[in-house]
Amino acid sequence: MRIHAIHKLYDFRLSQSTRPFLARGGSINRCKHCMLLPYLCLCSIKQPVLSNSGFLLLMYDDEILKPSNTGRLIADLIIDTHAYIWSRTEPNSAMLKVLQDTRWYPIVVFPSEYAQVEREVIKQHTLPNLIQDKRPLFILLDGTWAQAKKMFRKSPYLNNFPVLSFAPEKLSEYLVRKATKDNQLATAEVAGLVLESLGETNNAKIMHLLFNAFKENYLLGKSRQPLPENNQQTLLSLALNELT
Repeated sequence: MRIHAIHKLYDFRLSQSTRPFLARGGSINRCKHCMLLPYLCLCSIKQPVLSNSGFLLLMYDDEILKPSNTGRLIADLIIDTHAYIWSRTEPNSAMLKVLQDTRWYPIVVFPSEYAQVEREVIKQHTLPNLIQDKRPLFILLDGTWAQAKKMFRKSPYLNNFPVLSFAPEKLSEYLVRKATKDNQLATAEVAGLVLESLGETNNAKIMHLLFNAFKENYLLGKSRQPLPENNQQTLLSLALNELT
């Protein structure tokens, strides 16, 4: 298992805390890398995949500390994943340098209904043709729905980047945290849609399987249940062996 941007940001955020993180489940002994209970840890089977895309997760303060966060699953798979704590007035200088790197084509992934009329909106089916000369860098706003909307409205350093929007036909499969609306997706689910839109179908499949394995193991851990014989973790392991 490799140490990636989310692990480093988690350690940094902990070092800045002046009091214990008291969110539900925060006091339980967990693997610090996958945030699952030790007997349900997925770290031994996770491995990165080859992708033409990169991701930049802009996280709302305590979001990085929440064990239910699925943004870390993206960094588990996609090597070029960056992660930063959001700030409206003092954006991280390293983040700004990444956004200004001419090798990347930054794209904010967010519902187009919240974008101003003059903002460029990318249609899902046109994505592969749009980014032929550069690598796409997908910016995901990671937090609750209210926090994500705040980050979208109050991040002027993102205003010049186009918006990619999805209207998924199926409801979110995430059962760990209840969304405000039924069609709001977990961060890892959005990443899966992005990869599928790029034509990286194998990577999208692995992201989906990793998301399902994390979700199942997290819920099993909440009730201290053993891993069933037919489980998502096994499906993920088989897929990684076949596709990587």
